[in-house]
Amino acid sequence: MPVKGERLVPEGLLLLRDNILSKGNIFGASSKAKWAKGLGLPSQGETLFCAGCGYQFLDEAEATLSAVRALDKRSVPWERTLGMTSFLNKLGINLGEIYGRLTHHSPLSDNPLRNAVEVLQRMDIGFGYLAEEEPCCAAPLYFSGFQEEFASRATEAQRIVQERKFTKIIGMVPSCTYALRELFPRFLNEWEVEVRHFLEVVCEEIKKGKKFRLPQKIKATYHDPCVLSRYLGITEEPREILRAIKGVEFVDVERNKEAWSTCCGGGGGFEVIFPEISQILAVNRVHELLKTDASVIVTSCPGCLVQLREGVKTLKTQRVEVMDMAQLLHTAMVEE
Repeated sequence: MPVKGERLVPEGLLLLRDNILSKGNIFGASSKAKWAKGLGLPSQGETLFCAGCGYQFLDEAEATLSAVRALDKRSVPWERTLGMTSFLNKLGINLGEIYGRLTHHSPLSDNPLRNAVEVLQRMDIGFGYLAEEEPCCAAPLYFSGFQEEFASRATEAQRIVQERKFTKIIGMVPSCTYALRELFPRFLNEWEVEVRHFLEVVCEEIKKGKKFRLPQKIKATYHDPCVLSRYLGITEEPREILRAIKGVEFVDVERNKEAWSTCCGGGGGFEVIFPEISQILAVNRVHELLKTDASVIVTSCPGCLVQLREGVKTLKTQRVEVMDMAQLLHTAMVEE
């Protein structure tokens, strides 16, 4: 039995909940559309491009995770630090955003969202983007057990999508795509929106004849994100894409792949609540992927991207690069 007054929900999950409810994103950041600067994307259209939180805040995620693990190794009570972070958020001070600006400065051109947009445009696929008005899918609320809060945010998201008359959605983040495709219909009436993941759209266009070619040959392997493979069943599409890119020698892991892929240790707030275990899982997964002797590890999830890069950094290996599929496709775009 828990001690009277003991908090049953980890502080990290409470912080994620409060960020989503107050700021509309998991990091509680003040701006979430910086990646789209200068692209001039329309806010209307039949299809909505759903960027999601993870890719928009990659720098903040990597910075925050580094801080979490550094504090954990020094035996600093992380729960207490999260409590202080939550308090400062209410005062309008976002530590993750500040730390991300100070320690991580990824160029806009290297952002997977920007890369994905340019790939879709090259394939003549039209879409709208809501920028700062993009509603959070609230998937972390559902996975953390905050069902009522999730239902409320889903209702708000539905209102925005219906007002803008979007009938289709292209999702980038696996958990966002899962929430929009599978969870929203369970919680909402009249949610009649066709939801596809970016990889499904690209794979379909490749089958129609779209071509991709790298300027130089590489050997690549693929890491299956848990939600994408186990929840959405998207396992063949990424492999078909990699095999179709000229210049890519695709080599799959021997056993732990597709629906049986080993988890990278990220997602659902796990890396914040159990940073040490999360890092061990990331390193273990990178070890498995390195056995393919690939020079590039490709994945399709912001959480996996951060975790696998952390695993590579921990192992201090320089013989492999971790890339998002959108980044690889952007490098391999071919002028027709």
